[in-house]
Amino acid sequence: MADDFPAERHTYGRPDAPVTVLEFGDLECPYCRAAAAPLRELVDGSDGQIRLVWRHFPLFEVHPYALSAALAAEAAGRHGKFWEMHDALLAHQDRLSEPDLRRAASALGIDPAEVSGALAQELAPAVSADYTAGIEMGVRATPTVYIDGERFRGKITLERLREAVAGA
Repeated sequence: MADDFPAERHTYGRPDAPVTVLEFGDLECPYCRAAAAPLRELVDGSDGQIRLVWRHFPLFEVHPYALSAALAAEAAGRHGKFWEMHDALLAHQDRLSEPDLRRAASALGIDPAEVSGALAQELAPAVSADYTAGIEMGVRATPTVYIDGERFRGKITLERLREAVAGA
């Protein structure tokens, strides 16, 4: 079933960009929220040379809404609105309950029934595949970022990301 969900299904930037920045993230993680802007700026300022790939790594032990948020984002992805939902959920991490997810879906023009319950659960294998891949790569916290396969360490700032890309 995991083969039905390609690893790079959520790409920001040119899909064929020569440099790949891979983020394992949790939509309830405040550090992921802080990293979102520098990662986007890196891609936006790269003249098509860098792409960002998001993979889910919900830290459900400490973030009770992380898994349901990931499923909601996957559901939005079915409509080509993954990044819009991603951004909305990161921006409102204090509003990730089921009614909140339904409101976010409605605001994006998505049937609220798709982001929770049985329809969202159909997407659990995709989130699980991301999480398992993260474990296999040594991910233990979020955000964990790789630049062309090399793990990025330290605070995620635009300047540090640019330095890491230049050194890759």
